[in-house]
Amino acid sequence: MNAMTRRAVMGTAAVSMALALSACGDAGGDGQDERSPTKIGLLLPENKAARYESLDKPQFEKAVKRSCLDCEVVYANAASDVVKQKQQFDQLVADGVKVIALDPVDSAKAAGWVKEAKAKGVKVVAYDRAIQGADAHVSHDNYAVGELQGEALLSALGAKAATARIVMINGDEKDPNAVLFKKGAHMALDGRVGKIAYEASGEWDPKVAGEKMTAAVASVGKDRIGAVYSANDGMAGGIVTSLENAGIKGIPVGGQDAEVAGIQRIVAGTQTFTIYKSPLDLAPKAAEFAVDLLLDVPIRAQTQTDGVPSNLLDPVVVDRTNIQSTVIQDGIYTAADICTPDLADECDELGIK
Repeated sequence: MNAMTRRAVMGTAAVSMALALSACGDAGGDGQDERSPTKIGLLLPENKAARYESLDKPQFEKAVKRSCLDCEVVYANAASDVVKQKQQFDQLVADGVKVIALDPVDSAKAAGWVKEAKAKGVKVVAYDRAIQGADAHVSHDNYAVGELQGEALLSALGAKAATARIVMINGDEKDPNAVLFKKGAHMALDGRVGKIAYEASGEWDPKVAGEKMTAAVASVGKDRIGAVYSANDGMAGGIVTSLENAGIKGIPVGGQDAEVAGIQRIVAGTQTFTIYKSPLDLAPKAAEFAVDLLLDVPIRAQTQTDGVPSNLLDPVVVDRTNIQSTVIQDGIYTAADICTPDLADECDELGIK
């Protein structure tokens, strides 16, 4: 359904539901409930990873406006606090928001919230992380993300892979996506590298990841680490700092999310690759599902995740060879965003413009 068709559907739905939807307009001073049924909630889980504020939120808001001119996005970020996110969720329900796109801090706990909300007529789109009982789910193929990370690490190691000792710094174990990243990475790496010499959770926190990397150096040995798997770019930043402090240079370090800092480290040569999960795909699809659920229009899902209608999008490896043709060509970043003065020569060499 394109934007024009969806607006037409919205008009039809507004006529047929009249008072219930207030004609998808403003509730005036005629005694109607001022809580607008055209509000869509967006709750994101944390602000340690830059992508949520700089990419996901604005792309979701733009996509909602393209599909539903009268819709308003009500946004909040939980800053990694599950109690805070529950309060945000409950507030949206209390304010009469009928559709909420939720990227949960804790998916297991969020399943209970969804059950309670559905009893009150509220529909939920599981944004990125799956939630049992949600009305729809949009994410990337997170198992494939882990596999791509593992394969990219193998490619960077080349002939050294068979004897290399690998450090793995995984994501938060409460995050179901982190579990899938880890499984996919192990599928690619197990039996194809010399040894997973150290493995721990970095809890999606650059500081924690850096501390775990320092512990790995002490455990494995400064000169015996062949490569580092980092579940995302934020943690990769802490890991790279730890490696530099230990005097370790030139080993492959992978990440995920295509954050601008991660791209800059790739340009600089301190990070080897990242995984690009385009918000140009994720946020608009989640917004489409949210608007369709608001209008009671059947959603168009490709598959199911634990019984929830789902779309799983394809991730892409980004390294020094394809920065221009991915994140810049898609308009996620400009060359000026990436190419700070200290990276000007490297950007010229890579043809980033």
